[in-house]
Amino acid sequence: MPALIELEDVHFSYRIPNSEPVSALVGIDLEIREGEFFALIGANGSGKSTLAKMVNALLIPDSGRVIVGGLVTKNPANRPKIRSLAGMIFQRPQDQIVATTVWEDVSFGPGNMKLPPDEIRIRVKSVLEETGLSHYKDRASYQLSAGETQRLALAGVLAMRPACIIFDETTAMLDPAGRKMVMEQAKRLHSSGHTIIFITHLMEEAVEAERVITLGKGKVILDGSPAEVFSQKKILRDAGLDLPPAGFAAEALKKFMPGISEDFLTAKALISQIPSYEGAFSPAQKSNNKLDVDQIIEVSKLSHEYMRNTPNVHAALKDVSMEVGRNTVHGLIGPTGSGKTTLLQHLNGLLKPQAGKVIVDGQNLSDPELDLKALRRTVGLSFQQPEDQIFEQYAGDEIAYAPRNLGVEENLADTVRDAMEAVGLDFEAYKDRLTATLSGGEKRKVALASVLAAKPEILLLDEPTAGLDPQARSEITNHLMGLKKERLSMVISTHQYEELAGMMDRTSILADGKSMFVGRPGKVFTHKKMLEKHGLELPLAVRIAEGMRQKGWPIPKSAVSLPQLLDEMRLLTEGKR
Repeated sequence: MPALIELEDVHFSYRIPNSEPVSALVGIDLEIREGEFFALIGANGSGKSTLAKMVNALLIPDSGRVIVGGLVTKNPANRPKIRSLAGMIFQRPQDQIVATTVWEDVSFGPGNMKLPPDEIRIRVKSVLEETGLSHYKDRASYQLSAGETQRLALAGVLAMRPACIIFDETTAMLDPAGRKMVMEQAKRLHSSGHTIIFITHLMEEAVEAERVITLGKGKVILDGSPAEVFSQKKILRDAGLDLPPAGFAAEALKKFMPGISEDFLTAKALISQIPSYEGAFSPAQKSNNKLDVDQIIEVSKLSHEYMRNTPNVHAALKDVSMEVGRNTVHGLIGPTGSGKTTLLQHLNGLLKPQAGKVIVDGQNLSDPELDLKALRRTVGLSFQQPEDQIFEQYAGDEIAYAPRNLGVEENLADTVRDAMEAVGLDFEAYKDRLTATLSGGEKRKVALASVLAAKPEILLLDEPTAGLDPQARSEITNHLMGLKKERLSMVISTHQYEELAGMMDRTSILADGKSMFVGRPGKVFTHKKMLEKHGLELPLAVRIAEGMRQKGWPIPKSAVSLPQLLDEMRLLTEGKR
């Protein structure tokens, strides 16, 4: 197949006034063939989004050449044609939403292409069905959840039918069903001849591609098939990446099952190779679904409508009730648009109850005399979109802002250093970095560090690991486990609960603004049909444990994370189970 895209010795640095240039790409040589489907992976800040913006001429190289469809991007006259050839779904989809309603926004691109009105209607109707947005066609675009906004951005690009489609972390804010939908859409487009560039931090998505290209510090460090790339474990880990979850699990399980391979890329392949259990064991005790602790958060029959008393009213919460125990971790899972973010924003007073009651640490949030500043000193919220809470020029100042203004009684520099190191940001390297130069993942780390630095008693986290590379996800998960051991109360909303499920004491399933089920994770994840009905799936460790139980292994259902599963395997090995 001929080359559709060529990068020849491409160098690029971001230049900010009164600051040193920040190098993003260093000598990139790359050829992307017409009709190819490749995944682009790399740690946060490795240059992935910068490379993608080179391909559709949003950025122009400092030196070297980018050629798309035979057209050189440095020539301004070529850029409109290049952008019709290479459509991009941005890492931050809000940046490409231009119209007030869903239908109008998807119509915008085809309209600029001067297509006939009937053709525009056909295309818009088709892509709204493909992306699951048909019933939102008249919804105001600003009323969509983060995941729904990503679907809208995807629909807008698909409606223009470009030859190459760039997915820049398009699945980061989507539920499992949404991620599956995007991947299936990418595969369908590929099968119809489109060139697909799929940027992701989820290694289980990268294995679906024909080819995987790995960036490290602005350079191509690996290029090959998924099997070839993921066989290079040391190079991947040195670059802040890791194996796909199934390969990582196989590597860990090999200690207890020496006969299995470490080279599995999918969960199905791993589970099929697990041997039958032949040892003796004592039956595992049943876990109690009750959690007898004092409640620090009580939500009772909470309802909330956006655009209340208007024709565009949207009910985000409907009679939701929830209790969070003091010094416990409560998880919120549910499909995109289920109301998780709206619920979190009620817990620190960003939204006031329209109906129902919210009590946080003894304070009634409907009280007209509520001291909001005192509440937010107690309750810290890390937003779903980190850009929504970053406003300082330098990363160090952003992280120092809350403790400086809330009167945290510790050395400010040490507080900032501790918070930065907790999320994997080197203090010396990042304290003077301009926030405008940070990648999406780096901004998420800064936003989380700014909340941790305030040392709240209750921590609310909205998608804390979305958009982060595997090493960063692991670092943040480990730090949150440390906070749990320090008995900090937390509520965590997440679509990516593989790593976080093991630290949850209780989990709520939300769907369509309603609380569908609440219980211990081991109980919640027995409701496979309910989860699948609402676009969710079982964590990998739960699927592996279920496959093992079918082969006679005495693994209790309370093992919902890989560390918990490995602990059970160790107990069996030591004869304590």
